[in-house]
Order: sequence, then structure tokens, then C-alpha cells
Amino acid sequence: MKDFLKELLETVALALLIFLAFQASVQNYRVELSSMEATLFPSDRLVVNKLVYFHLDIEKMNRVLPFVDIRSDKQALFPFHPPRRGEIIVFRFPKDPSRDFVKRVIGLPGETVSMRNGVVLIDGKELDEPYLVERDDYSMAPTLVPPESYFVLGDNRDGSSDSRYWGPVPLADMVGKAWFRYWPLSEFSLLSGDSPTILEGSLIENPF
Repeated sequence: MKDFLKELLETVALALLIFLAFQASVQNYRVELSSMEATLFPSDRLVVNKLVYFHLDIEKMNRVLPFVDIRSDKQALFPFHPPRRGEIIVFRFPKDPSRDFVKRVIGLPGETVSMRNGVVLIDGKELDEPYLVERDDYSMAPTLVPPESYFVLGDNRDGSSDSRYWGPVPLADMVGKAWFRYWPLSEFSLLSGDSPTILEGSLIENPF
């Protein structure tokens, strides 16, 4: 009887650990608005990978562990990888953290993002965006993306509230990377992120 209870407790404890690890690693997300059409649509259900952007604050680590000298020109250390251009992410809206948004990463820390008649420029070079069905005619003066922040846009540029209006998203506000869409079943797909390409030799004079 004791052996049975011991095995039962071990099984329950293992199941609980697996459940907690799963909860810490992934999260379900329901798309509410149309800002990511024609990639994602209202009522689509996603699984978000919360673990992939896990990072360590180097400054805090050096304070807490004075005997370990971590030298880096970056503020965060990513065991996996930082957000990459083209990835679809879920994050807490910087103006209202109670709301979650889903957008695409466009500008990385230290880059200057501008727009001219709907064309995105990264450090003055045109960004080729294969996921766009159509562009709007929006123009935006150059914006420097701060350290540990990311410039995000919706794929439906005409119907998206994004970094054009309220600025880059701090890394601290990121929930995770949209991993795959599981509903509707007919649209099940991995969301690996179409990689936009900076067109070499396309340096455009700043129009602002």
C-alpha cells in the first residue's frame, strides 16, 4: 500500500511539474481585430511560445553575481534568440498593459525606421515585405528604435494601431512569439514568420 501511495504521489508531482512547465512555456491567444489580415483573422486561435524570448538582464546579473563578470555590448542575454525581423509576436500594449496585441517585428534595436508612401525603410534601405497583400500611402519621419525595443507593424497597414502611432515595444512587454495557428482547423499552420529582406543598393535619400 505504501509503495502504491508513493508511486501515486510521484506521478501526481511529475504531472504537476509538466503542467507548470507547459503553462510557463506556451499560451493560447485569440485574435480579436483585423490588424494582421491577410495573415491572421479575427477569431483565429494561436499558440504563443513564451519561452523563446526568455532573456537575462546582464546588468542585474553582474550586480547579483559580482564574482561573475559578464561583458557584453548588449543589455540582455538570450539563451535561445531575440525577436527577429518578420516574426509575429504577442505583447502587452505599452499604453494599456491589460490588453494584448499581435503584430509583426519590423525594426530592431539601434535601427532607424521610416516610411515613404507605404514603403518601409530600414536605415534608409527599402524593406521587401512578401507578406503584404497591399500597401497604404503612409509616410513617417525617421524613428530610432531604442535599445531592448522593437518597431512593430500590422500586416493590414490601413487598419492597424502600431508603432507608427505609439512607438516601439519594449522587450519587457513581450509575451512571446506566435508559434502556430490551430483554429480554424482548415487553416492550421506554423507561423514561422516570412523574412522580409532589406534590399541592398536601395539607399533612399531621407525625404523628411
